[in-house]
Amino acid sequence: MVFHRWHSSDRTWPVLKPLARKLRTEKTGPESILWEHLRNRRLDAYKFRRQAAIGRFIVDFYCPDARLVIEVDGQSHEGPDAAAADKDRDEELRAKGFTVLRIQNGEILENAGSVATRILAILQRQP
Repeated sequence: MVFHRWHSSDRTWPVLKPLARKLRTEKTGPESILWEHLRNRRLDAYKFRRQAAIGRFIVDFYCPDARLVIEVDGQSHEGPDAAAADKDRDEELRAKGFTVLRIQNGEILENAGSVATRILAILQRQP
């Protein structure tokens, strides 16, 4: 599958666009911290988007060159229903050729630099 930018004719884009914009303005503390490491090509010149629409999903961070999706998980991802939904979502994205990395809020709060180093290692392994 080739990733493409959404066009107004795509059925889900009119729904996802305002939600993605809202999520960009209401980011969590850990998302803000991680974004400081990823924005403006700060991580080895890789371009990242935040709250990007991919298919029917909005992902926290996306690196188009590496097809890497990063999801920052907080309390809303706890519990069996959320875990099952996350698993299904990850499987669907992986089936479309994306690499999915899930990071817990606490990991970012404890050592964002270490998280950025881990992300860079994944990016450098991508073909």
